[in-house]
Amino acid sequence: MKILNKKTIFNIAIMLLAYVLVFVLINSGILSRQYKSLIVPICVNIMLAVSLNLVTGFLGELSLGHAGFMSIGAYTSALISINTSFLPPALSFFIAVVCGCVLAAVFGFLIGVPVLRLRGDYLAIVTLAFGEIIKSVINYLNFTGGSKGLSKIPLYSDYNNFTVVFIIMVICIVLISNLINSRDGRAIKSIRDNDIAAESIGIKISKYKVSAFVIAAAFAGLAGSLYAHNVGIIKPNIFDYNKSIEILVFVVLGGMGNIPGSIISAIILTVLPEFLRGADNLRMLLYAIVLILMMIFNNSKFKANLSLNKTFRKLGKED
Repeated sequence: MKILNKKTIFNIAIMLLAYVLVFVLINSGILSRQYKSLIVPICVNIMLAVSLNLVTGFLGELSLGHAGFMSIGAYTSALISINTSFLPPALSFFIAVVCGCVLAAVFGFLIGVPVLRLRGDYLAIVTLAFGEIIKSVINYLNFTGGSKGLSKIPLYSDYNNFTVVFIIMVICIVLISNLINSRDGRAIKSIRDNDIAAESIGIKISKYKVSAFVIAAAFAGLAGSLYAHNVGIIKPNIFDYNKSIEILVFVVLGGMGNIPGSIISAIILTVLPEFLRGADNLRMLLYAIVLILMMIFNNSKFKANLSLNKTFRKLGKED
């Protein structure tokens, strides 16, 4: 069995090329400070899109509470790094990120066990409510800074530390991709296609649903940790339902169950508002038009692939 096939080698080459390109742009002075500040948010949004795609695209469950898990990771890691400033920066950042990831996973489990018994619109409403509850609790607590926000967070993941952020992002993509292509991943996709048939052949639906939800929550918490240490100040209103819908837009425009599509969509939609900033009042109009065009292109591409598959099936029957 070949350990490195052509697809794996191609993906590795793309990642290395992307890293070299961004590294050169940062250190050559080609990018302005405005665009340098977008590099880490792009990585964060890619992690959020890929992790949500695991639940929405591959598992087939509509979740609107991803920003809630992101906020748990962000506030947990920020509070830990602020209170462990006496430690070496690398150690403090590592502990903060791990704790933010783990606590988000714990909340993912606590929420996932009862919530994933619901389906469709009910699941979406409950996860949306969960995100708003988390935001309200953070807004009420004193040690989180309340509505004023939490400030003086060490900037451990700004663009000067792009290498660390990039490595974490790649690990996230690789782990989720390997999960999808594994036996467990095929079980998750079978639940999406037909949960009754999956259960009839012995697949434990509850186990795989909760597992996928917990993994997605953990990576959302990890993304939130990187975000908090990039901006230096976080407020509860950053993680409202609009953020959850924004992450869902990344997934939908990139294609449900399409990891490369989620990555490309997250990059485009993170950079696009900055490109349109000079358009003043027309910025949101142009942004909406681009979203519609991307959706039409994505839909037409799906139909083309579907018709191509039908053609191949007909040819196979004729043979």
